[in-house]
Amino acid sequence: MPRRLIELPLLRRLKPGLYVHDEEALNAEPAIGLLDTPITPVDAFFIRNNGALPEIAAPEAWTLTLNGEVERPTTWTLPELQQEFETVTVTAVLECAGNGRVQFSPVTDGLQWRLGAVGCARWTGVRLKDLLAHAGLLPRAVYTAHYSPDRSIKDETKDALSRGLPIAKAMSDETLVAFAMNDEPLPRLHGGPLRIVAPGFPGSAWQKWLDRITIRSCEHDGEKMRGTDYRMPVVPMRPGEAIDEGLFAVLTDMPVKSLVTAPLESFTVAAGTPFAVRGFAWSGAVAIAAMELSSDGGKTWCDVALEPAEGAFAWRRFQTMLTIAVAGPVTIMARARDVEGRVQPLEAPWNPRGYCNNQVHRVAGMVH
Repeated sequence: MPRRLIELPLLRRLKPGLYVHDEEALNAEPAIGLLDTPITPVDAFFIRNNGALPEIAAPEAWTLTLNGEVERPTTWTLPELQQEFETVTVTAVLECAGNGRVQFSPVTDGLQWRLGAVGCARWTGVRLKDLLAHAGLLPRAVYTAHYSPDRSIKDETKDALSRGLPIAKAMSDETLVAFAMNDEPLPRLHGGPLRIVAPGFPGSAWQKWLDRITIRSCEHDGEKMRGTDYRMPVVPMRPGEAIDEGLFAVLTDMPVKSLVTAPLESFTVAAGTPFAVRGFAWSGAVAIAAMELSSDGGKTWCDVALEPAEGAFAWRRFQTMLTIAVAGPVTIMARARDVEGRVQPLEAPWNPRGYCNNQVHRVAGMVH
């Protein structure tokens, strides 16, 4: 029996509202209506896997090894990590780089995510930089390499995923080795007992089931770190153009983005009657500055206030009341802007892997 079919009952029991993609690996996302809270509940959080879920022994028996370009290679158990290092919590958006891939035309390679491969959670763990300080980075240290026991479905001798972080990101205060999510032990479906938390970076960099970190003297070249995997072209590309892998760079930032969580697609409202519009705006390393809505096809835009975020990497709530006087079809459009002036485009630039789609979110409805 395919491994995915074995894992499905677990997902159905723990996350009954998620849409499961027809893929060999277990991947699922919530409907947008389930993302209407500042902190996304675990049972509504999307699931992304590149391979089969590993079998996990008792969490207290789990170990994390740190080796490579360090003075003192070390192995810790989970209780030792919790006892020896300061515990911190970071609220941050986690988003798959392929979120919204289904909107690209022509169709690109990869899992055809809708818009639900994103969520905002409280992540608790220890700072990766504290582990690196304990081990003593050597001057040659350039990149981290992350390893876990999940295996490729097609070849069980290969890693399903092995990505890493530039040392500067690994040494940032927000980067964690996490053991809890929303104040509960990190669930197996979300990488428990240990995972990387790298706010602002795509979800692929948040390695799940972490059991080894190797410090390298070069950019990591593990599974899904090469070719066009989780890489973006550094020059514009058109469909059908030959792919030069030398013109692709590792994704280390996520673009400015927003999502309308109410009303939902195919909504109906009465003409002249105010109705609520709300949602969230977020970005990667650069803070959100402003939010705008349009209900006339983008001819005019109105500013909408953003509520304070729970942290620098959390998403920000926006909400307002709209009134549309004329009956007929209507489309609400939402776009965010960051502090460096980058704005969501009407259509995202095409790329061959369908990454980083941050086009304006549109919600169609009817005024009667």
